[in-house]
Amino acid sequence: MIRDHRTNRADFIFYSNRIIRLLVEEGLNHLPVIQQEITTPVGRHYNGVKFEGKICGVSIMRAGESMEQGLRDCCRSVRIGKILIQRDEETSQPRLFYEKLPEDIKDRWVLLLDPMLATGGSALMAVEVLRQKGVPEDRILFLNLIASPEGADNFAEKFPKVRIVTAFIDEGLDEKK
Repeated sequence: MIRDHRTNRADFIFYSNRIIRLLVEEGLNHLPVIQQEITTPVGRHYNGVKFEGKICGVSIMRAGESMEQGLRDCCRSVRIGKILIQRDEETSQPRLFYEKLPEDIKDRWVLLLDPMLATGGSALMAVEVLRQKGVPEDRILFLNLIASPEGADNFAEKFPKVRIVTAFIDEGLDEKK
């Protein structure tokens, strides 16, 4: 539905939001958990799991902001940081303009949000910003809707410990990247 040029705006938004929520839920499945026993309302014991740690979302502005509600729907009162990186259309290289992140981000698991992974330039720069703030690579999960094979390869080569959770790998980039 979201790839069909005949899909109207309301349906595009609805189905995109549905996929985003599924991506967030899948990303959360990659977080470490510990065993926890609880007592149910009827007095039975149940062995389950619990995430022990803190998370935050970081959206690559502006497109990544479209994924924030899906994260909030799954994680009540989650902290969300922002990074503004824009691609220079002449060179296709990313430029960092702004970042606002939680002060304790180095102690959190980070769900990096951006719906598109094209060349990987913006996402790579965003991971560099997170690393400079002390976030270990293996505590970053990059969530996106559509990834190009070139961008995914570039990303995996540069940051092999960052997990990518994507809904679709596209055919490839065109001449305009």
